[in-house]
Amino acid sequence: MKLDRIVLASGNAGKLAEMSSLLAPLGMSVRAQGELGVTEADEPHSTFIENALTKARRASRITGLPAIADDSGLCVDALGGRPGVLSARWAGAQGSRIERDRANNRKLVQELAGCDRRGAHFYCVLVLLRAADDPQPIVADASWYGELLEVPRGSGGFGYDPHLLIASLGRTVAELDAPTKNRLSHRGRAMRALIERLREAVA
Repeated sequence: MKLDRIVLASGNAGKLAEMSSLLAPLGMSVRAQGELGVTEADEPHSTFIENALTKARRASRITGLPAIADDSGLCVDALGGRPGVLSARWAGAQGSRIERDRANNRKLVQELAGCDRRGAHFYCVLVLLRAADDPQPIVADASWYGELLEVPRGSGGFGYDPHLLIASLGRTVAELDAPTKNRLSHRGRAMRALIERLREAVA
């Protein structure tokens, strides 16, 4: 199956922009699943990899196209890895994505009030299926470590980006320009690893 058209099993505009930028040099066009009539899938599993596979299989089955899905989140040391797979809906599933992001960040600040342990990392696992019944999904993952700030900084990115400070840069993720974020981020590095495995698979 040709991989020039891929459906992204997500309605997140930020993820679509990042993945489109990373896959465009390979001649791959990425369409958001919502453009093709696919609603967001449930994410019932306790692990990132299971959720990513579930989303990719559903999008591929409905559209008949190869599908790419990620499951990603913020894992906070002092919270035993929470919010983890619940990152996008930690404070609830109501409201728009922007409203949910704000509620999640408020909860993050509240949970860490008075806590000196500020270490955390973003984690991303990416899955690419050539078809819904692909027995050999292409999988890659990566983490991005930083420290959490109580007061957000920056207006870029989405989700918890304004709160995660990358110490080596002296900036939060939300203060990075898009090319820098794509180069350093958990999703960007996972995507490059996935692209390398994809090249090996089609060689």
